[in-house]
Amino acid sequence: MQSLYVEGNSAMHRLSPRVKLAALAIFSIVVFISENIALLSLAVLMTAIAWRMVGMPLADGLRRLRPVFLTIAIVALFNLIFNHWHDALVTLLRLTALMLLAATVTATTTIAQFIDEVTALARPLERTGWVQADDIGLAIGLVLRFVPEILNRYQAIREAHQARGLKIRPITLLAPLIILTLRDADNVASAIDARGIRRHGS
Repeated sequence: MQSLYVEGNSAMHRLSPRVKLAALAIFSIVVFISENIALLSLAVLMTAIAWRMVGMPLADGLRRLRPVFLTIAIVALFNLIFNHWHDALVTLLRLTALMLLAATVTATTTIAQFIDEVTALARPLERTGWVQADDIGLAIGLVLRFVPEILNRYQAIREAHQARGLKIRPITLLAPLIILTLRDADNVASAIDARGIRRHGS
């Protein structure tokens, strides 16, 4: 299976995972508070530069971002239809900046680092008895691990439909994708339980 992590030695790669996650959280709050187009445009420019510093070929980088950016564009379009153009532009800039920074953090942080940081941050919550920090870290790691796999499988199903001359419809693509994803999730859950990785309460 593939990972969203990209090998490299950029400044973002060398930065502490905890610092990157904290910066992403603070950045998210700032961009959603601000409605200043100039400031949000600057945020998009800065995050685009950070994304390019990852060291990925431009074509590969655009291919990664395309599905998310299309979703952002649709959201912005709906805002433009029902709201003022300023609100639509603010939404587009906010989500684009956030997407670029999140993609940069994900591409420069390994799954193991994500799991370690999330587990450490969730450790104090164990005192409440409501959560298990290790289980939270494992869940985050599995999500990050399976996202590129699901995207690749979606593309494979789409290409298979095109090769057979079938009309591309969302329902004909999503149905097999959901079935295959659920099957993989069940297999992974069985493997986890068989190895005793998850801790079950009594």
